[in-house]
Amino acid sequence: MVGLFKENTKIAIDSIKSQALRTSLTVFIIALGITALVGILTVVSALQNTIMNDFASMGANTFSMSRYDFSAEINQNDVEQKVNPIISYPEAKEFQDKYNFPFTSTSLSFTAASGVEVKYQGEKTDPEITILGVDENFCPNKGLEVTKGRNFNSFDVDNNNFVCVLGSDFEKGLFKDKNPLDKIISIRGAKFKVIGVLKEKGSTFGNSQDLRVLIPNQLARSIFSAPNINYELNIMANNEALLDEAVDNAIITMRQVRKLNPVEKNNFGIERSDDLIQTLLSNTEVLSLTAWVIGIITVFGSSIALMNIMLVSVTERTREIGIRKSLGAKRTTIAWQFFTETLVIGQLGGIVGIILGISIGFAIAVAIGFTFTIPWMAMIAAFITTFVVTIFSGLYPAIKASKLDPVEALRHE
Repeated sequence: MVGLFKENTKIAIDSIKSQALRTSLTVFIIALGITALVGILTVVSALQNTIMNDFASMGANTFSMSRYDFSAEINQNDVEQKVNPIISYPEAKEFQDKYNFPFTSTSLSFTAASGVEVKYQGEKTDPEITILGVDENFCPNKGLEVTKGRNFNSFDVDNNNFVCVLGSDFEKGLFKDKNPLDKIISIRGAKFKVIGVLKEKGSTFGNSQDLRVLIPNQLARSIFSAPNINYELNIMANNEALLDEAVDNAIITMRQVRKLNPVEKNNFGIERSDDLIQTLLSNTEVLSLTAWVIGIITVFGSSIALMNIMLVSVTERTREIGIRKSLGAKRTTIAWQFFTETLVIGQLGGIVGIILGISIGFAIAVAIGFTFTIPWMAMIAAFITTFVVTIFSGLYPAIKASKLDPVEALRHE
C-alpha cells in the first residue's frame, strides 16, 4: 500500500515537471491571492503589536483625565463636536487634593514645550526636545521605568529642586554614550542636574518617546509660561478589582471641580487604558476584513484556473488513464494521482504566497515603523485557504479521471 502510494505520487510529480510552464503560471496565480492575504494580515498584525507595545506599559488598571477623550480627538474636525474647556492648573490641583479613593495614586502633568534645545557643556541637541512638567507619581502611573539613577520624589517636587529625568536617546546623543547621571544640562538658561534616565520606549505613531526631559511641575510652569496650558491627570488603581469604582469616583470628583449640575454632560474626557487599546485594535478589524475579501476573490479566480488546468490534464492523458486501468489500476489510484498533482500545485502556490506576503508585510512594517512579529495566524489562514482551494479544484477532475471507461480511453487519440 505504501509502495503504491509512493509510486502514484512520483507519477503525479513527474507529470507536473513535464508541464513546467503551465504549472508555474498556475502556481503564480495562486501565490498572488495568498500574497495579498498574508501581506495585509502581516501588516495588520504588526500594527496590532505596535499598539499593544505602545499602550501595554500603561497597564490595565490606569486611566487618565484630560480635555477630550481619545475618540473625540479622532473626530476633532466634526463641526458638531462640543468644545471642552481646558483643565487648568487650579482645577487639576483641586482634583488631586479632593480625589482620595483608596489604593489609588494621582499624577499631575503637562507638556511644557516642544521643539526645545537642550545644552550640555559645548554640545547641544537639535530643537526637537519635548519638556514635560511632572510630579513623583508620573513615571509609575505612565508605566515609565527609570533604568539609571532614580525617579523624582516628593521632596524634589515640593521644593522645586532643579533636577530632571531624561529619555534614553540623550545617552547616545547629547552625552555620546557617557553616563549622564549627575551631569548638568541647560534648558532655556536654567541648569538642571540629571538624576535619572528612562528605559527606551521608541516611537508612538511617529513621535519619539525618548527625546523627552521631565522636570518638576512648578519649575516647568515658571520657565515655560504660556496661556491656556492644558493639564492631564493620570490615576493608577493598585487594586484592579476597584478600577470601575475608582473611575466612577473620579468622574464625580471632576464634575464637582467643574461645578457641573446633575443634568449637564461631562465637559472633560476620561480614558481607561484597556478601553483605549480595544478602541484602537477594533479599527484594525476593517483591514483584516479587507485582506480576506481581496484574498478570497483572488484565490477564487486561481481555484478556477487550477481546476481548468487539471481538466485539461485529464483530457490530454485519457489514453494513459486507459492503459493504467487495463493493467489493473483502481479508480481510487487514478483519482489519487490527479488529486496529488492538484495538491502539490496548490501547496507550491501557498508556500510562494506566504513567503512573498511575509516579505512584503515585513518591508511595509519596517518602513512605517511598526513592531514586526512572525504572523502565525496569517500563515495558518494561508495554509487552510490553499488546502480548501486544492480540495475544491482537484476533486472534480480526479473523480472524472477515475470514472473513465478503459476501453473508450484506449481508443482516444
